[in-house]
Amino acid sequence: MVKHIVMFKLANKTPENLETLIQAIKGLEGKIETLRFLEVGTDFKESERSYDIVLTTHFDDKEGLETYSKHEEHLPVLALVRKLCSASIVVDYKLPE
Repeated sequence: MVKHIVMFKLANKTPENLETLIQAIKGLEGKIETLRFLEVGTDFKESERSYDIVLTTHFDDKEGLETYSKHEEHLPVLALVRKLCSASIVVDYKLPE
């Protein structure tokens, strides 16, 4: 299994921007055949080091992640991230078999 975890920092953290991005991300569920699991959470601590939103996704393999990253349903979400976020950080890793 491959896990893809992304954290997003909104450029302008408003309830509307937070909800817009969360709903866009959640909207990917069931639309990309290689996406096995999707979870979205929001930060409650709000420290200066905190990011606002975290996305955790699971795929069978690296190829599944690659398919997701280029998928036509994913591309508009990427565009929205670029519009609403000042930063994002990602980690992709494979669980030992």
